[in-house]
Amino acid sequence: MGLRKRLYDGSKIDKENMLYPTGALVALLVPIVVEQLLNSLMGMVDTMMVSNVGSEAISAVSLVDSINNLVIQIFSAMAAGASIICSQYLGGRDREGCNRAAKQVLLTVLVISTSVMLLGLCLRRPLLRLVFGRIEPGVMANAEKYFLLSVVSYPFLALFNAGAAFFRAGGNSRFPMKVSVLSNLLNVGGNAVLIFGFRMGVAGAALSTLASRAFCAVLVLAFLRRPAQPIVVNHYLEIRPDMPMIWKILAIGIPSGVENGMFQFGKLAIQSTVSAMGTIAIAAQAMTNIMEMVNGIFGVGTGICLMTLVGQAIGAGRKEEARYYVVKCTFIGMAGILVSCLLVLAITRPVLRLAGMEPESAAMCWQMVIAITIAKPLLWAFSFIPAYGLRAAGDVKFTMLTSTVTMWCMRVALCIFLVRACNMGPMAVWYGMFADWALRSVIFTLRFLSGRWIHDAVGKTH
Repeated sequence: MGLRKRLYDGSKIDKENMLYPTGALVALLVPIVVEQLLNSLMGMVDTMMVSNVGSEAISAVSLVDSINNLVIQIFSAMAAGASIICSQYLGGRDREGCNRAAKQVLLTVLVISTSVMLLGLCLRRPLLRLVFGRIEPGVMANAEKYFLLSVVSYPFLALFNAGAAFFRAGGNSRFPMKVSVLSNLLNVGGNAVLIFGFRMGVAGAALSTLASRAFCAVLVLAFLRRPAQPIVVNHYLEIRPDMPMIWKILAIGIPSGVENGMFQFGKLAIQSTVSAMGTIAIAAQAMTNIMEMVNGIFGVGTGICLMTLVGQAIGAGRKEEARYYVVKCTFIGMAGILVSCLLVLAITRPVLRLAGMEPESAAMCWQMVIAITIAKPLLWAFSFIPAYGLRAAGDVKFTMLTSTVTMWCMRVALCIFLVRACNMGPMAVWYGMFADWALRSVIFTLRFLSGRWIHDAVGKTH
């Protein structure tokens, strides 16, 4: 509590008239965390169910998903931009401006995602060969099938992400969570029917994902037309470009997209380094990545929740309240990450046994999970959660530059140095990551304390 008070004591806040008192904050946060968990499970379920088809199928899915994850990160950044803009308009009680902005967001993401889809369809074979080089013919054939249908799903994924962001910006995080539940059920059921019933292999997995994403997009767009909610989008065929508004959207979305894209490229660089360590290290690192992703879901959900809180506070001209939310959510995230890390640590050994990992790989994974359990509760929350608040206040360029530089200098460069110069194993990946978290924590804390992260609301001056 002492550290929290030194960062911000909250004495200037009228807590009885806050936009989101504690109860409302929790009601917004919990569904977002559940939704993030469900979203992460979808890719894992595809991988697990395809693994029964054969090694060529699972290799193809894993390779193509490395490209899909990059695209998903970019679309997620665009959705974050949508959430920030709409939250600020709602905070300023400008519902008409909010609805106008939402229409332009949908138009923008549809044009961008459709362009990416067409590019992927036209260049899928050269692109796969450029990224993955020479791979076995069977793996390449499966990769082409999986990538073809994955690319077709991009516009649906982008529209769903944007629509879900509108609901969260309006304080309704339960609806996107419910849609994610339906999406996962459809995906699992479709996989079971198409992979095992019709023997369609990777094409069945991709087709099931395509169908579930299309269903979610249509459902969200249909519900956005309902008038009794904060953000309403209707008359879709009558939407026309409003370039000044689109430039505002891109001014927030592009830096966030670049930041997320650079993170994914960094992961690919690290993955290529680990791939040279042998199959034991690769297996250990792959399982550790899954464990680290699971124990970080609560923190990511808290950051997404914070964007709505800060966005509305900035839009309403409540800058002190925005500061309060950043500090409060950071400590909530820290507590949640501690609990998540301990729970994941408790299940790690049983999971390793169930997975049938070789003893050497299991021992490596266990050591890395222990190190993550010690470092992550101390470093992760301050290195990531405040950045969500800074973005929501319009400080997107600073967060982009900081995140990109620290990742490439610490997470990637330090990892490669430790592996090649010090002959260190996969633990080098995590030492680089811990260093990245530590440096980001210092920079973002100093930026928060400086107050220079608070910018004017979109289209307004307070």
